[in-house]
Amino acid sequence: MRFRHFQFEEKFLESAKDLEKLRNNRSMFFQQVPMVEIDGMKLVQTRAILNYIASKYSIYQTDTKERSLVDMYIEGRAGLSEKLLHYSSHTPEEKETKLDLIKGGTTSHYFPVFETVLKSHGQDYLIGNKLSRADIHLVALLYHVEEFDSSLISSFPLLKTVLCALRALKTRISKLPTVKKFLQPGSLRKFPIDAKGLEAAKKIFNV
Repeated sequence: MRFRHFQFEEKFLESAKDLEKLRNNRSMFFQQVPMVEIDGMKLVQTRAILNYIASKYSIYQTDTKERSLVDMYIEGRAGLSEKLLHYSSHTPEEKETKLDLIKGGTTSHYFPVFETVLKSHGQDYLIGNKLSRADIHLVALLYHVEEFDSSLISSFPLLKTVLCALRALKTRISKLPTVKKFLQPGSLRKFPIDAKGLEAAKKIFNV
């Protein structure tokens, strides 16, 4: 299977002035980031961006039923991704409760669902034998969970069966040449936001 490398240049907003400049020259629809300039378009809205790139690089199925399953799996794991993303924005008092919700959801809801899907057909990927953007999202979530708190997985022995199928998927995708390159130190890969990054973002967006 060939999975072509998507080359891109990344530019960051360093200050509120950078954001204002983009807004003033009408570069952004809906006055929002992220924005991706591709094929003569300036795309905003994360789902629209990801759908276009996935379709362009053939990891978004064209069959209507398969695409619906891809969408369902992506939306299904979004709840846990959002909890992890917003964790640093909570107060110390709130974090304990939020961490319990993340742990509970990981073990009883999110990971078991994907294990069931993978075992139901016994093939390599969520949609049978073809890589899809749902697999990429799921593997990104697995990395995020491990980097957020490695004990989230290792401290739950009952997840061993669930993780067996998910780790196999993670290993397969991580070995794809273009993905392997993206995971190397020095790549453009992003890690979970920390308190410092959160404060910087608040100043830029005047939150």
